[in-house]
Amino acid sequence: METDIAIIGGGLSGLSLAWHLAKAGRDFQLFEARARLGGRIASLQRVSPVQAPIGPLGYDLGPSWFWPGQHRMERMVQALGCKKFDQYASGATLIETESGEILRNLGLASMRGAWRLQSGIRGLIDGIAQPLPPDRLHLNHALSGLHQNGRLIFKEGQEYQAQRIVLALPPRLAAGLSFSPQLTPAQQQALTGIATWMGGQAKFVALYDRPFWREDGLSGDALSQVGPLAEIHDASPPQVELNKEAPAALFGFVGLPALARYGQKEAVTQAALAQLARLFGPKAAQPVTVAYQDWAQEAYTATPQDQSPLRQHPSYGLPASLQNLWQGRLAFCVSELAPDAGGYLEGALAAAEEQAELLQREPTK
Repeated sequence: METDIAIIGGGLSGLSLAWHLAKAGRDFQLFEARARLGGRIASLQRVSPVQAPIGPLGYDLGPSWFWPGQHRMERMVQALGCKKFDQYASGATLIETESGEILRNLGLASMRGAWRLQSGIRGLIDGIAQPLPPDRLHLNHALSGLHQNGRLIFKEGQEYQAQRIVLALPPRLAAGLSFSPQLTPAQQQALTGIATWMGGQAKFVALYDRPFWREDGLSGDALSQVGPLAEIHDASPPQVELNKEAPAALFGFVGLPALARYGQKEAVTQAALAQLARLFGPKAAQPVTVAYQDWAQEAYTATPQDQSPLRQHPSYGLPASLQNLWQGRLAFCVSELAPDAGGYLEGALAAAEEQAELLQREPTK
């Protein structure tokens, strides 16, 4: 198969780039290593038997929020007809001290003002992919090597030819590919030095028949020095109190290091439920269902360098050494290398927007 533009990676940035190119009538093929689209965006999906006013529900296992002022996200949400709503933020925040004391903090919920999507962020992926030609979206295609002449070699033995190659995957994963000719040491170091946002994280979600913590005057926000969940938030859909068919939810970021939680899914789950019961009462130990997502163990997200969660937001952007590779035939399109909002969903859209503009300046074949 030959194509003008090969997009490697079917996360938000790669899919958004395909969306822009499809609207412009450009020739492209998208290759995704996983058996699903979305990359670091994943949701526990539930469908309410009572479709109105809730409808399909999404409980995020990857990124959950975007914020006012992130205009690309606002435009995309509007274009796709997704429904946004405010993160629940009414009530007290709990703090679990190192000694196990639980303090009821009367301060503001930490994510007040953030927006979520009723369908979960997964709704973006489904909405972007829906109008794209299915024969241009190739799942289970893990790239192993690429050549300056445009030849792409996949782990299952498939080979394709492209005029331009866009790597829409975390920079550290890109560093593990076989390049011909090889990247320079400076280019290789630049890729491996860019931390994968969310690469060391794990999330735990518990669904309940009602948001009982709200009845106790709690926001669902909690901070803990005991764990295993270091930070907890209300993950319920909108108007959950008015629709008994829409499960309420709490989610937390697992604070244990990746190596400590490796292979310990059941133990982490039981410890997380015990912690939720300490904080929110015995009802929290009896969820309808739970979900656990360890991104550090996702081979198509994280590398061994990403095992430790980031403690602060890195300063992302495209290093000079990674610009104009292979006379412009090789480019990157991923949030960590975006022109702004790096690491965020907004950054993924910014990267796609920038790359689409650059590619559309190029003549078609």
